[in-house]
Amino acid sequence: AEAANLKARAEVLLALSQRVRSWNISQEAAATRLGITRPRMNDLLQGKLGKFSLDALVNLATAAGLRLEIRIADAA
Repeated sequence: AEAANLKARAEVLLALSQRVRSWNISQEAAATRLGITRPRMNDLLQGKLGKFSLDALVNLATAAGLRLEIRIADAA
């Protein structure tokens, strides 16, 4: 279960950081757009996965205009 959570967080963090970088704006402006502090934005862009819960990342991704899909399958 922990590995699945880590994988999900990593995927959302990667998509989110790519979206933020595509805006070509300052960290301060991006943080304001997402409703977080600049230090928190820096953590996100530095890929500090341990500082973000899956719930927080989902909320930020939604605020960034990303749509998330969850697929559930039987374990192999």
